Amino acid sequence: MTKKWILGLAFAGLVAAGPALAQKKSLVIGMGSADAGKLDPHLASTTPDKGLLNYVFNGLVRIKPGEASPNFIEPDLAESWTQNANGSEWIFKIRAGVQCHHGFGPFTAEDAAYSLKRAATKATSSYSGDFSAVDKIDVVDPSTLKITLKTPVAGFLGYVANINGGNMVCRKAAEEAGDNFGKRPIGTGPFMFAEYQPQQFVKLVANKQYFRGAPQLDDITFRYIPADSSRDLAFQSGELDMIYGKQDQTWVDRTAKLPGVKVKAMEPGELSALYLNVTAKPLDDIRVRQAIAHAIDRKAIVQFKGEGSSREAVSVVPSGYLGTDQKSALYAYDIAKARQLLTQAGYPNGVTVKTIHTTLTGMQTLIEAVQAQLKKAGITLDIELVEHATFHANIRKDLSPIVHYQAARFPVADVYLTQFYDSNSIVGKPTAVTNFTHCDVADADIRGARTETDAARQLALWKAAQEKLVKNVCGIPIYEQLQLWAWKDTLDLGYELNGSLNLSPPITEKTRFTK
Repeated sequence: MTKKWILGLAFAGLVAAGPALAQKKSLVIGMGSADAGKLDPHLASTTPDKGLLNYVFNGLVRIKPGEASPNFIEPDLAESWTQNANGSEWIFKIRAGVQCHHGFGPFTAEDAAYSLKRAATKATSSYSGDFSAVDKIDVVDPSTLKITLKTPVAGFLGYVANINGGNMVCRKAAEEAGDNFGKRPIGTGPFMFAEYQPQQFVKLVANKQYFRGAPQLDDITFRYIPADSSRDLAFQSGELDMIYGKQDQTWVDRTAKLPGVKVKAMEPGELSALYLNVTAKPLDDIRVRQAIAHAIDRKAIVQFKGEGSSREAVSVVPSGYLGTDQKSALYAYDIAKARQLLTQAGYPNGVTVKTIHTTLTGMQTLIEAVQAQLKKAGITLDIELVEHATFHANIRKDLSPIVHYQAARFPVADVYLTQFYDSNSIVGKPTAVTNFTHCDVADADIRGARTETDAARQLALWKAAQEKLVKNVCGIPIYEQLQLWAWKDTLDLGYELNGSLNLSPPITEKTRFTK
């Protein structure tokens, strides 16, 4: 055999092997919803959107990728910050050289100030109530931002972190887009918006100018596949690299047995609770609310959902938050007591209550289980099922006397108590957030704790607030659902995944396929 022929064979072999050796650069994620909700980070409030937008936007600070605790806060768009002695003044030094996506120029303190003012404005934000304590936002110079608070706020850095209203937008892009910003969101994160096909997918591409370094992935396709079975089949066939799991233990056990697959039940646990409108009949009678509370068997719900992926609720604030009453006196499961209370309230033959509810699978199975439990006590839960985005729109119009809401927030009691139970947050008010209960019994304690500088006194006020809310049955905590995800083991996230406040595994500049 001649040398020329040998070299030719060697070259042919390299060509043939090339495609097989090429490293995969495109990530495809399957989300369990029919469509995107809102792709504007200051309006997005659902699991399908918050995770996706986390790839596009940064905060002034961030929680280290893979963690869900404020103990892991680190610099993001702000490279450093200082505060005065009582926490009423904060100065952030903005990182130099950060570029906004698609040529919208450098990110400066002016963009940061615009972002926070936008997040604090009800017309442009679902999180405006979070910033009620902000007095002034001043641009000292292009790299320096000063925030002055009316009163100190517990866990203030959480409000400027890369979650909810803390996401930083680029002023020029947002002003140019106006109400259409959600159709082409512009941020500073590792991935940039490229395309949206309704009810199909959102495509992101790598931000090669990302300040932490160019991403190792070229693009991300975020597909909307509401049916659990369809999503699972697409994952098993190789169409998807990562999926949002069906939120129950059977899915975890089944998926974990698949070859080459990693499954994670990650923090935070989303608190699944029923919020009762105490002004709507028959819920305006506390005995009816107490009957509902006594008719719910939390232990059975956890067994139904799976003890490896869920846990019992401990209070109206999720477990593990700073200020949670871990031993709150929740109403015990007692069907006889529930029936007795209904009779005392004038409903010896039972009562019917209505709820508007999402078709999001994990939540729907829970409300159907609750419906069956309530039936044993003579309580008929009339469920009107609607698509997830419609559900969020309707409950904010105060159309549902009982709202089943499942959520995680920045893990400080003030955030949860303020958003779900402060009367300023009642839906329908100009300052509305997510108080569907119309309760105001804990206002003094919630607001007192927010400005209390003594740590022990602050904890006592949070505990008092929780005691009053539980006693008055404003909300009925049921269980906490951990976030269930699976991905191919050839995908290296670039960090150890313990949790994510954005409810999906962060995809960063370090995320890559190993083959």
